[in-house]
Amino acid sequence: MKPILEPIVFEKEQSISAFEYHKPHFEMPWHFHPQHELTYITKSIGTKFIGDYVGPYEPGELVLVRSNLPHCWKNSANGSSAARSLVIQWNKGIYAKAPELKAVFDMLRSASRGILFDAKQSGPVVARLKSLVGLKKEALYVELLSMLIALSQCDFTYLSEASFVDDMPQEYGTRMTKINDFVAGSYARKIYLHELAGLVNLTEQSFSRFFKKMMGRPFFVYLNEYRINIAARELVDTDASISQIGFGCGYESLPFFFKKFKEFHGTSPKQYRRRFQK
Repeated sequence: MKPILEPIVFEKEQSISAFEYHKPHFEMPWHFHPQHELTYITKSIGTKFIGDYVGPYEPGELVLVRSNLPHCWKNSANGSSAARSLVIQWNKGIYAKAPELKAVFDMLRSASRGILFDAKQSGPVVARLKSLVGLKKEALYVELLSMLIALSQCDFTYLSEASFVDDMPQEYGTRMTKINDFVAGSYARKIYLHELAGLVNLTEQSFSRFFKKMMGRPFFVYLNEYRINIAARELVDTDASISQIGFGCGYESLPFFFKKFKEFHGTSPKQYRRRFQK
């Protein structure tokens, strides 16, 4: 089990890390770190977990998370491409809180909930992201600040309902990692509360309180979100029948699957597939 607190090691005399991630899968579990992070997805599709948010991700997304905000990306099991992203991580406090940078610090405060930038407006910044990977020291420092100033003028969408500004106890993070890994491997079957409670050594009642505190909603609401997100991806990316997808995502009743799908997407699975096929 990987630790929930990710240690980020910078090169000597640096406080910023800029790199391209390219592996078969996003390997980090649900984790946090004291640094801010800007992530641009260049390849793969799947599910992102930002604070208490769970939802799909796809190429072209630019997400900013403030320090200590739990997050991770999980590849779709049906995805054919490797996981690839551009990642910028930097220490808090490296830029002075000057009046001229008020918009930047307002943006970083908003990022305590995780923010997804408007793709069109942030396009010019994305075009500059790759150049950061090859920069060092003062050049990297100045260019990152310039990009943050540009991003502070872009529209964005909040992801997490809750804000995370303090360190999460490692025990809590380890529990959430176990829970997320369990759901990823078991969502296709019926899941019982006692399984999860036993997994993290809690009673069912204590587990329910813990999960709601961490994620802002009951576990089975979260599980439905997870399953519907997987179903939506399969409707777009596979030729499987709607009934196969519903049963394969853990729904024993198709009417209940249709009901939950419409709650999340405002349309039926059939209409959803037709819309994206067009």
